[in-house]
Amino acid sequence: MNRRRWFAGRRIAVWCWILLALLTAADMGHGAAETYREAGNSRTSPVRTVALTFDDGPHAVYTPRLLEGLRRRKVHASFFLIGQNIDGKEEIVRQMYRDGHLIGNHSQDHLQLTAEDAESACMQIAYTNEKIEAITGEAPAYVRPPFGSWSEELESRVPMTVALWNLDPLDWKSQNKDAVVSYVEDHVEDGSIILLHDVYESSVEAALELVDTLSGEGYNFVTVDEMLIE
Repeated sequence: MNRRRWFAGRRIAVWCWILLALLTAADMGHGAAETYREAGNSRTSPVRTVALTFDDGPHAVYTPRLLEGLRRRKVHASFFLIGQNIDGKEEIVRQMYRDGHLIGNHSQDHLQLTAEDAESACMQIAYTNEKIEAITGEAPAYVRPPFGSWSEELESRVPMTVALWNLDPLDWKSQNKDAVVSYVEDHVEDGSIILLHDVYESSVEAALELVDTLSGEGYNFVTVDEMLIE
């Protein structure tokens, strides 16, 4: 009788052990599934970066307005300045520098550099570099040639990095805020370098609206040097 009780007790113990093992395995499987789902969700929501860039400034009215809007939103952008437009607006450039924006070179007179002889083209860049360095204490490291026109000869003679663009809403042509915003929203993607001009009120308004909209969609705004490094 004692022997039968002993075997019965053994069977109960074995079944309890099996049940415990099954429950533990189920719990581990549930945890693994949760981890997998979390990992999957993180993969579907990558960090996306975009760079706002502005050519042809500074402008006496619209550039300060843009700087104020970017400062409130804690966003940095990239400005490619025309040397002749700097004269009399040195304080705007200083503010641009203090705010942490990238300041680049867009030539002295907005000429197509490849249509000039190499010496004249280099001087166009040198003049603007000197003006910017005199204001900020730093010579620009990035150049955006007008019309995106560059050459192998200039590449060999100018010790600067060329910074072009890959998203152009033609803001200078439409001068329509809604058209600019709509075009960018339809075409923006991770790694977009957006070309705008801070010499038009419509472009400044479009830029600030885009910051608000794209930030809400998870885009992170960087300067063009950060984009090119990536």
